[in-house]
Amino acid sequence: MGNIDCKRAISLCLGKRSDRKLVKPYFQTKLGKLYHMDCYDFMKNLPDKSIDLILTDPPYGISITRRSHIGSSSLSTGKCKGAKVTNYNSNNWDKKPVEKKYFDEMLRVSKNQIIFGGNYYTDYLHNSSCWIVWDKDNSGYFADCELAWTSFKSAIRKIKWRWNGCLQEDMRNKEKRLYPTQKPIPVMQWILNKYAKQDNLILDPFCGSGTTAVASEITQRKWVAVDKELKACEIAKNRIIKQTKQFLLFQDNEEIKNGKI
Repeated sequence: MGNIDCKRAISLCLGKRSDRKLVKPYFQTKLGKLYHMDCYDFMKNLPDKSIDLILTDPPYGISITRRSHIGSSSLSTGKCKGAKVTNYNSNNWDKKPVEKKYFDEMLRVSKNQIIFGGNYYTDYLHNSSCWIVWDKDNSGYFADCELAWTSFKSAIRKIKWRWNGCLQEDMRNKEKRLYPTQKPIPVMQWILNKYAKQDNLILDPFCGSGTTAVASEITQRKWVAVDKELKACEIAKNRIIKQTKQFLLFQDNEEIKNGKI
């Protein structure tokens, strides 16, 4: 798994070089750990290139939780025609753009990066030939797509997955929307399967509702997730617990089917 394993990378996350400290995780599974803290403090003493892939969705500084609606305004009337914003009890995390120092650390500690909302941070990121376009199959006044900047050298890629208000691509397995910028699990699975090797260590320093961690659990990759919002960590923990229980149940059923238990 690269040049450093998961335990060693995490154990080096805080303290001066001569005085390392182990940081107690908020939650953990066999594959990964979730931390409730500022990700800059987490990353600043990680060794260079100790993470294989950062897959994250940082705040854009557009105050999404303070808006009454999500969606664009009518060109003719100027009135917003989007959907009402759910009260997620967290009004400050997207108030300001992320500082450059966070991006400097992300680029330093990881070999590759995929950053949703990279179009808001082009001053911090180098030019890329490989953007990921998520076609949300939206209608009305919702955004048609979201963009993710990547450090990869390949061509632009697109994934189409409906995320249109209450309408979703997989209505039989509809995901409950728990966080304002929550991404669909299958979109993150697609990204991991396309851009990460099976033995890679994945870091999401702005984990929000924990979709990167959930997708890593599903694809059986090692992961680390960090968020400074306690509410976000609690949502992420509960989603990861739900997913690991589903995986263990599926595993038991497969073993029963194959006559192993």
